[in-house]
Amino acid sequence: MTKNYWLMKSEPNAYSWDDLLKEGEGTWDGVRNHRAKNNLAAMKVGDEAFFYHSNVGKEIVGIVTISADNMTDPTDPEGKWAAVKVRPVRKLARPVTLKEIRADPNLAGIELVKMSRLSVAEITPREWDYILALSQEPA
Repeated sequence: MTKNYWLMKSEPNAYSWDDLLKEGEGTWDGVRNHRAKNNLAAMKVGDEAFFYHSNVGKEIVGIVTISADNMTDPTDPEGKWAAVKVRPVRKLARPVTLKEIRADPNLAGIELVKMSRLSVAEITPREWDYILALSQEPA
C-alpha cells in the first residue's frame, strides 16, 4: 500500500498545532475549494501531512497522520464537502518557513508555492523527504 503525502494549512489563531496536541485527534473540515476537497477525498488512513501555520508564522510546524478518511464535512449542511480526521505524529525539529521554501530551487514545483491559496496540497515523496531534511538543519 502506497502512502501519500499532503500539506494542510490552518491559521494558528483558529486551529493551531498546539490545539491539535491538546485534542489528540481533530477533524479537518471547513474546506471550500474544489481542488482541496479532491485532495481531502483522496486521503487514506495512514497517509501523512505537514501541518502548516498560515497567515501567522507561515511555516510547516509538524506532521500529522490521517486517522479517518472518506468523511462528509460535518460543517456542511448540504453534504457536498469532504473532511478527514488527523492525529499528531510529531513536531518538526524546527519549523520550515514559506520564505525558505520559496527561496529553494529544489522546491520550485511545490503546490504550496505554485497554488499558494490552496489549503490542502499534495506533496511528492521527494518534496516530503527534502522538507524533513531541511527541518533537521539549523535555520
